[in-house]
Amino acid sequence: MLTAGIFSCKNDKPAEETATPVQIKIPGFTADSAYVFVEKQVAFGPRVPNTTAHQECKNWLVQKLEGFGAKVIEQNFEAKAYTGTVHKGDNFIQKFNPADKKRIRLPAHWHSRHIADSKLSTERRNEPILGADDGGSGVAVLLEVARQLQANPIDMGVDIIFFDAEDYGEHKEEAAATQEAEMRSMETWCLGSQYWSKNLHVSGYKPKFGILLDMVGAQNARFPKEGFSMQIAPALVDKIWKLAKAMGYGNFFVDEQLSGGITDDHYFVARNTGIPIIDIIHVSNKDGQTFGDHWHTQNDNMNIIDKRTLKVVGQVVLAVVYKEAGGSF
Repeated sequence: MLTAGIFSCKNDKPAEETATPVQIKIPGFTADSAYVFVEKQVAFGPRVPNTTAHQECKNWLVQKLEGFGAKVIEQNFEAKAYTGTVHKGDNFIQKFNPADKKRIRLPAHWHSRHIADSKLSTERRNEPILGADDGGSGVAVLLEVARQLQANPIDMGVDIIFFDAEDYGEHKEEAAATQEAEMRSMETWCLGSQYWSKNLHVSGYKPKFGILLDMVGAQNARFPKEGFSMQIAPALVDKIWKLAKAMGYGNFFVDEQLSGGITDDHYFVARNTGIPIIDIIHVSNKDGQTFGDHWHTQNDNMNIIDKRTLKVVGQVVLAVVYKEAGGSF
């Protein structure tokens, strides 16, 4: 992903609730389980499209999702990357309570970056990275959320979506030289969500809202209010950050707004479908230029993963899901 400019605003003013809220117990998020899910992904090696590790991880993910008792839809696609390579990609949609019209969606991307091209990268720059945080952490949190949904059912539809080829975009300094060049560069990212948002798995699919997870497992993580999210669904962002603070996680979900937007899967979902969706993503400073010293380097491995961070993000997501199901979010 990369930082970018302006996105047209969406009106996400919540509709008036008519049903009486129901108190639903929020299950605890098991950080040890999520940590193991990150480890398993990393053990396959870099999950770069068109590789054996990518295929093996796909098979494991489908098996895990099906094992959690929800209907799984595989969406296969082909997309040409900025390098000219044609990728055979796979999006996965896990549907809990598929017949329920009231739905929310929880996406993350599951592949890893094909090169270590960060400014801070000092070794093996042309080799793919393990993506323990950038890819692995969001998937791991959502796998644990799925496990909790199976163990603690709710009367609401939840769609967990794993997008492919999010991180195979063009990242170079001259891309930001002009607005036109910046826009061209943006279109090279998020190939899986671009495909999904133009080829919805269900006709007329309109969940109430979505929460994207990206880089949610690193030590000393901080999650400011991302720029596009605040343009797409500001009320949703504010509700989630307020809830996180009330849960004692205000040092993670910091009350700061980024000056720019981050090109991530939520951008294309909102642009192409109008679905309100926000991004929980680790950014280490206010201007949106730094995603952490490990980002797009060979240091994005298990050493960077912190169970506490996984716990915080996972518990907040579970709180949103179960409160929404009970009508109290």
